[in-house]
Amino acid sequence: MKLWRLTRAPFVALDGKGAELHGARYAPAGVPVASLASEAGLAVLVALRYQPRDLQGIPDDFVLGWTEIDAAPLRIPDPDEETIRAHVGHWLADGTALLAAIRSKVLPEADVIYLNPRHRDAALVPPLTTRPFSFAECLHRPPMLDRYGGGSTIV
Repeated sequence: MKLWRLTRAPFVALDGKGAELHGARYAPAGVPVASLASEAGLAVLVALRYQPRDLQGIPDDFVLGWTEIDAAPLRIPDPDEETIRAHVGHWLADGTALLAAIRSKVLPEADVIYLNPRHRDAALVPPLTTRPFSFAECLHRPPMLDRYGGGSTIV
């Protein structure tokens, strides 16, 4: 399974330290967990949600990374956020699966994948292969939109 992560270069390690210090959307602070995505586009969309709305001052050290993991994720039920958090807490505590899949709220056709760095197989996960990523390049306004108006659905 190929998994994706968009992060700043100093934080490419899949050690879950950021979530351990600050918590993650569905995981409490104090427990390491690394967040990944089932699709590259989802990794970009999730990271974009945490950037300033005006896109000014975004650091220029983002990288898009991917790794291959030979493991099937545990599917987390998602009727509501409280249930998701409870299941994620149990999954992290019992340590039976390396990965947990949560249907994305940003792009429901894809999954947020949590990796438990304390799982016995975590040491076998290859580090991320990365390439530079620029929000400025990704979100630039194509010149034809200025000619034809901003309401166009040109892809």
